[in-house]
Amino acid sequence: MAEAQAAETKFEIFEAYNRILRDDEMSPPLAAILSLTELIANSQAGTMFELVKELNDGAEELKKHTANPMSLNAGCELFIAFVTLFPHESDSFAQLKTELIKQGQKYASEAISHRNKIAELMLGFIKDDSVILTHSYSRVVMRALLHAHKTKRISVYVTEARPRGLGIRTYEALTSAGIPCTVVLDSAVAYVMDKVDFVLVGSEAVVESGGLINAVGSNQMAIIAKAASKPFYALAESYKFHRLFPLSQYDLPTHNPSILSFPTISPRPSGSETSSAGVSPHNVQSNQANGSSSTPSRLVQISMTSEQIARNPEVDYTRPDLISLVFSDVGILTPEAISQYLVAMFAG
Repeated sequence: MAEAQAAETKFEIFEAYNRILRDDEMSPPLAAILSLTELIANSQAGTMFELVKELNDGAEELKKHTANPMSLNAGCELFIAFVTLFPHESDSFAQLKTELIKQGQKYASEAISHRNKIAELMLGFIKDDSVILTHSYSRVVMRALLHAHKTKRISVYVTEARPRGLGIRTYEALTSAGIPCTVVLDSAVAYVMDKVDFVLVGSEAVVESGGLINAVGSNQMAIIAKAASKPFYALAESYKFHRLFPLSQYDLPTHNPSILSFPTISPRPSGSETSSAGVSPHNVQSNQANGSSSTPSRLVQISMTSEQIARNPEVDYTRPDLISLVFSDVGILTPEAISQYLVAMFAG
């Protein structure tokens, strides 16, 4: 009977995580930290060893249910390190757990203001009439751009950011705020680079090498910016700093064998001339003859399938030598300084 009641009241950390994420101000790392504090509140652990094991198990549960756990990983790593290194003089373990919950909630509450600090730091690098290129959608980048708009004239190019198309969300928010904004095709980044003053992106995580993990497409933007001698700035709250040292795109935890794999091709029935996109060559020729090959309806016909999208990565890795500066709530850092900060942060 007691076991049945325990099963009914078992804490579901992924449900807590999703509930916290419904608050648009909450990013995945902060939601992870708050869900781990709730796990402590529901824990029956009687020793620090047992508690840390439960936290690690909870973090693994979150990662297991998340397609892109990069920033979530950073939050879990930070909080578990905090619990492990937390200095305490509590009279009992129950009091220690209460203090850990209090500190976790306090940190998450205060961490939301980190974006304001970063926006203020970024302001000094934005001149009047600046033309900025950004990528996808980032809360901290939005905060920086809206803050700059209060006192300076800026214009923004934003990539469409396929396959999720989150650049459209950025475009709508900036346009509603009165900031001139234009959506750029992902394939037109090189075309527009000569027109911009600098590139400004957010982050999923900043890793120990000083490199950046962000929405796929960030790496190619950084390469093009470097070639065009344009600054490439990254904005990252310190809770996104991650003890990870990837050497290539394929070292990321998000990489798996299905990404960029070649599908098995089934033999086509004899006499079939239908293309892989589902449009016959005859129709393509007819559309071209009628001058309609570039109409919206034609673009919809050849859009990627969900299977094709699934074979592509959600994030990519940008090397530190391509990044000009990282703006964080702990200051303006060079990529080289990230490693030093991480060592100090996790050493207590």
